[in-house]
Amino acid sequence: VQLQASGGGLVQTGGSLRLSCTASGNILNSNTMAWYRQAPGKQRELVASISIGGSANYADSVSDRFTVSRDNAKKTMYLQMSSLKPEDTGVYYCALRWSWLQDPSYWGPGTQVTVSS
Repeated sequence: VQLQASGGGLVQTGGSLRLSCTASGNILNSNTMAWYRQAPGKQRELVASISIGGSANYADSVSDRFTVSRDNAKKTMYLQMSSLKPEDTGVYYCALRWSWLQDPSYWGPGTQVTVSS
């Protein structure tokens, strides 16, 4: 399984971005895809996750501004980010874990999101 994220960039405070993550290979029918981010000098944190059935979870800091979705036919996950803040700046990684595991088994290379003040 390989994951490839895209859609990062530079945006002003209050702006929007849409990230995409496409998986290749056999991802089975029992998986959860997720977005993580890592800001400079900080640990990687979970931003949002979505099961293959569409059940989504969010970090408290983004729950009213970000929306995660997926298209199972395209093996693609999206993250619509709105009302962006400078603290949303970081490298965003997509990940995939099998439903019976706690931690991701596969990671994408990351895409940079920079929110200017």
